[in-house]
Amino acid sequence: MKQREFTSFVDRLAQKREPFVVATVVRTHGSSLGKPGFKAVISREGRIVFGTIGGVCPESAVATMAQDALRTGRARIVKVHLEDARSALDGTLREPSPDEVYVETNCGGLMEIYVEPYLPADRLVLIGQGGKDDVEDGLVRMGKVLGFETIVIDHLPTLSEDPDTLVTDLDYDLNDFQFAESDSVIVLTKGERDVPTLEVLSKRKVRFVGILASLQRVEEDVEELRSRGVSQGFIESLHSPIGADIGAVTPEEVVVSIMADVIGTKRGRHSPHAVFLSKVLGDRRTLSP
Repeated sequence: MKQREFTSFVDRLAQKREPFVVATVVRTHGSSLGKPGFKAVISREGRIVFGTIGGVCPESAVATMAQDALRTGRARIVKVHLEDARSALDGTLREPSPDEVYVETNCGGLMEIYVEPYLPADRLVLIGQGGKDDVEDGLVRMGKVLGFETIVIDHLPTLSEDPDTLVTDLDYDLNDFQFAESDSVIVLTKGERDVPTLEVLSKRKVRFVGILASLQRVEEDVEELRSRGVSQGFIESLHSPIGADIGAVTPEEVVVSIMADVIGTKRGRHSPHAVFLSKVLGDRRTLSP
C-alpha cells in the first residue's frame, strides 16, 4: 500500500465527517498472509473499504471488533488466532476474551492487530442573535478547550476568539445546515427567533438541544411550538432551564453550567429538567437526578 494513497483516503473520510477504523498489523507469529505494517480502513458498517490486513479470515473477525471500537471510542490490540477447525473451537471455548478471537483457517499463525477508531469531533453549535453576548463568547472559548468543534450561526456576533466555523448570513436558512446526531445545539436567540429555530431543530436528530431563556419565555415558546404541531417528545427533551444546577450567576458560571449539562448528556448522565417539566408541561412527577 502506498502511504500517500492511504493518507489521502483517510483524509477524505475525515473531511466528510464519517467515522471509521484503521486496523494495523503490528506483529505476527507463524504463518499468515498479513505482515506487520499492513493496514485496512473499516467503515462504520464493518466493511473493508481500503487496504488489507491479510485476507478474508482475519478481516472478518476484526471488522466486528472495529464496530465495537466505534461504539466505545476506544482503541485496542486484538489477537487473531488462525487455527484449524478443532483448535479454533477449543480456543474459543477455553478463552472467551473480547481481545482474543479464533478463526478457522489452515494458516496456523497468530496476528496482533491494532484497532483504532476515528470519530469526527463532537460539535457545539451556537445559534445567536447578534451583538455582544458574554455567554456565547464564553461557550466558544470553553467549547474549544473541551475539544468540541465550535460552530456559530449568528449574523453579527462579537467574539474574542474565532470559532471553527462562522455563519454570518443575515437571512441564513437553518434548514440548510447539516446537523449530525452527535451535535449539541444551544439556542441563544433571545426572543422572536426562538420558535422558528426550535421548530427546525425538532425535525433534526441531535444529541442535545438547549435554550437560554427565562421560564416565562420558555412557556410562551412551548405553547407556540405545540400550536405548530411540534411533538411532545421534542419539547420534553429540551434542556431548559439550560445548564447543570450549580447556582450559576455570572456569565462565566452560566457557561460552566451549560457545558456541564452538555458533557453530562454526552456521557449518558442526562435527566429531564425537573423545573421545566413541572412548571411548563404541568407534570408533577418526581424526577430522580
